[in-house]
Amino acid sequence: MEAFVEILKTLLLGIVEGITEWLPISSTGHLILVNQIVQLNVSEQFMDMFNVVIQLGAILAVVVLYFNKLNPFAPSKTEKQKVHTWQLWFRVVVACLPAAIIGIPLDDWMEEHLHNSIVVAAMLIIYGILFLVVENMNKTRRPTITSFSQMSYKHALIVGGWQVLSLIPGTSRSGATIVGALLMGTSRYIAAEFTFFLAIPVMFGASALKIVKFMIEGVGITGLEVAILIVGCLTAFIVSILAIKFLMGYIKKNDFKVFGVYRIILGIVVLISFFMMK
Repeated sequence: MEAFVEILKTLLLGIVEGITEWLPISSTGHLILVNQIVQLNVSEQFMDMFNVVIQLGAILAVVVLYFNKLNPFAPSKTEKQKVHTWQLWFRVVVACLPAAIIGIPLDDWMEEHLHNSIVVAAMLIIYGILFLVVENMNKTRRPTITSFSQMSYKHALIVGGWQVLSLIPGTSRSGATIVGALLMGTSRYIAAEFTFFLAIPVMFGASALKIVKFMIEGVGITGLEVAILIVGCLTAFIVSILAIKFLMGYIKKNDFKVFGVYRIILGIVVLISFFMMK
């Protein structure tokens, strides 16, 4: 019975991850908040690893949905299309550099000092306001980058710089990169797709780093914990496919303001809850 309850909790966490990883509302922030209400009966070390590794399921959804677009060896592509695919990957690599150089050394410090409700609430509200401001600015201007061929390596590097800010819980990796891309005049569609592609090496790397740290610490893993990892990743994968399809369909006709409003409301609720529980 206890194992069944833990699996149900894992399903909930997987659903939260699958939705919030791609919508610009902060997956880490939501997982931290949900963990305060629905806590898995596992070690602290395993939970730290689980919160990152569960993202592998979400990343596989991007790989599956965009496999042909991201595959430079696809036989159906012309030589020119293959070159464009390689160029897209080079932009992704360039955009990953800030996270690799700045993010990895700060990872442990961020976890120790910033993973709390106040920081999450503040970032939810700040980036919620940013989305509203940026979208209001975009009312009077047309996007200048409407395809990946128009995105320079400088643009990619700047977007990567915005991604570093997502190390702060509550920021949202997709939220930070989308805001940065929109500010540079990127269309909503290209901004969203680029943040999806950028997540592949970043989150695979983050997951690998967490697994290595977990193994180095020598913490044992139980059969139930293995099941929790599998169920969490599988659930995140299925829900991510639905979330990505929803978002890409939604932004064809709408802007990101609704996500900004949601972030502000959730941030206020988190603050109220935090002070009520003190």
